Amino acid sequence: MVSEEKGEEQRVVLTPPMSLAGGFSAEHRAPNIIQRILSLFSNVRPGSELTRFQLPPLFNMPKSQLQCYGEDVYCVGDDILIRCARGKTSLERFTYAVAWSISMVRPVIFGLAPFNPILGETHHVSRGTLNVLIEQVSHHPPVAGLHATDEKENVELIWSQNPIPRYHGTLVEAVVHGKRKLKLLNFGEIYEMNTPTLHMRFFPVPRVDWVGKVRIQCKDSGLEAELYYKGPSFLGFGGNPRSVKGKIFNSSSLKTVYEIDGHWDRIVTLKDINSGEISTLYNGKEAITKLKTPVLENRKGVLPSESALVWSEVSQSILNKEWEKAREAKTNIEEKERKLEKERKSQGESWVPKHFTVSYTKDVGWECLPKHQSIPPAPIVVFP
Repeated sequence: MVSEEKGEEQRVVLTPPMSLAGGFSAEHRAPNIIQRILSLFSNVRPGSELTRFQLPPLFNMPKSQLQCYGEDVYCVGDDILIRCARGKTSLERFTYAVAWSISMVRPVIFGLAPFNPILGETHHVSRGTLNVLIEQVSHHPPVAGLHATDEKENVELIWSQNPIPRYHGTLVEAVVHGKRKLKLLNFGEIYEMNTPTLHMRFFPVPRVDWVGKVRIQCKDSGLEAELYYKGPSFLGFGGNPRSVKGKIFNSSSLKTVYEIDGHWDRIVTLKDINSGEISTLYNGKEAITKLKTPVLENRKGVLPSESALVWSEVSQSILNKEWEKAREAKTNIEEKERKLEKERKSQGESWVPKHFTVSYTKDVGWECLPKHQSIPPAPIVVFP
């Protein structure tokens, strides 16, 4: 189902989120996708960075990368974030923070990628009392800032996202740089975590996997977690697809408290090292199955920079499989951005983000600090 609302010039197009079932499915993928991808990358040298690579709409899902970032937060069937905010002990809150981190790992369709956001593009959505705002603060390199606040639960999220995809001949590897911070203001606790790496393999079996190490740390409680995401073996016949293993331990003593094992699309268990008791940490089928599509509640409140508005014509054309119309609409957006960039350069002007203060250092990387204390309710909402 696609939610859309007609305006005077454009309409807002909202599509189902990425989920295990009942959401955006592989039916939107073009036929003969392997042959088409190999043709697309025929002139790309292995090791090349793809941040400036322009995909034709045939390889795009009908939504922006900012929407994908936001969906990880506001589209969920099991609201783990609230349980995290209401945990009675630091250990209980930390285990929920680990579960919440796992819940943000979502299935990806092989051969499809979201639109590269334009500079200054925003995405603003609310779920209950949680208000989420994302802004593309840099185009080259691609950097997005996310700020979300829930004044009822006293929760704040601050992210900096800098994905760097590279072509390696048999796969595309997308490393997502930047830290995710979860602040539980009632307890004065800050949880920092990174993101796993995305692998899109062409051979021998086409597939997309989340791989690599995720570290979750709360210096205030002295607790830390390490999660290891793995896919199948290289040949695609062995290994443990969508598996996640790890542990929760005390940062100072390095003593393990819990062992973590399971699959991020199914059940992840928590084993108490002292008692041997095993419990369910995370249920993927409850959290990311049949997720609800955001709904437009107030057309007048939509910003001109809103992702669902900026890319509406391209998205609708893709959904209608009107590829030439999608190509023309996408080209118009990209040419307009190049023109604006050229004008700023000729006038000696630099782009200044509206919602974030942005900095870069070699040691930390990109940081996006919100300019405002809280995010207001959005004109686009997701119902629990």
